[in-house]
Amino acid sequence: MSLLEVKNLRVEFPTRRGTLLAIDDISFSIEPGEVLGVVGESGAGKSLTGASIIGLLEPPGRIADGKITLEGERIDDLPYEKMRHVRGKKIGAIFQDPLTSLNPLYTVSKQLTETILVHMDMSQEQARKRAVELLDEVGIPAAETRIDSYPHEFSGGMRQRVVIALALCANPKLIVADEPTTALDVSIQAQIIAIIKRLCKEHKTAVMLITHDMGVIAETADRVAVMYAGRIVEIGEVRDIIKDAKHPYTKGLMGSIPVVGHDVEVLQQIDGSMPRLNEVPKGCAFNSRCPDAINKCFVDRPDLMQTDGLSTAACWLYSKEAVNE
Repeated sequence: MSLLEVKNLRVEFPTRRGTLLAIDDISFSIEPGEVLGVVGESGAGKSLTGASIIGLLEPPGRIADGKITLEGERIDDLPYEKMRHVRGKKIGAIFQDPLTSLNPLYTVSKQLTETILVHMDMSQEQARKRAVELLDEVGIPAAETRIDSYPHEFSGGMRQRVVIALALCANPKLIVADEPTTALDVSIQAQIIAIIKRLCKEHKTAVMLITHDMGVIAETADRVAVMYAGRIVEIGEVRDIIKDAKHPYTKGLMGSIPVVGHDVEVLQQIDGSMPRLNEVPKGCAFNSRCPDAINKCFVDRPDLMQTDGLSTAACWLYSKEAVNE
């Protein structure tokens, strides 16, 4: 059984001018100890998917359809207090800006020990000891001393390590990491990625890694789901998608990344921009930007289908009937 299963998830935003569909019927699963990368442009729906899973959708956003199960238990319809317990105990979260996850008025010690005491049966002394161990595990030097510092006394990279420690407090089964390395410089990014990979290996923690950086995905993830305009357009093993992307959008993403040793003067680019939620075209949402679009792409929306490779892609190019129309 998969650790996390998302089935036919739809997220809507009611407005005065009508209802906007932000996440449009997406399904995926994550296995224990697996890192699933979720990649796409800003506005593709990556962060909203993560927020839906951890129960932190901002109103008026709402889950309109579908279901989310964790270890076989449905979590998308839980009352707020029950979901708050699940969020700390079974699901951890790492956000892009560590300052939004840490309270500037409290020491790191207070924030870590409070979280541990809420979710685990420990004494104050045991909780502090575990907090020091967690800081040590995520690579904070002199953890015994630094634990009594305030968030502003840490650098950006060190704060992000504290946030990872906070997410691990109750030994969660799943961590939703939303752009965990975006605000950091490249050398610190590499260290944070190494920590996440090690935690998956040692603790069998599953990670949903949300990012727009294919380099981070290539380095960290086992599988990758590529999102565009609220839908998953391709999903498969990382190595398959990097070497042999099938959906035209994924090909465009891969073509825009410089390759070491390849002397290319101009990188490939995807013309145009992603449609707004109230302007998503009929058929495939990518049709106006796609160099390979066929008639069917402007009429009907494709679902994920088996390609001539190992990944599945939502593209009519892999339907013989559509190509022959």
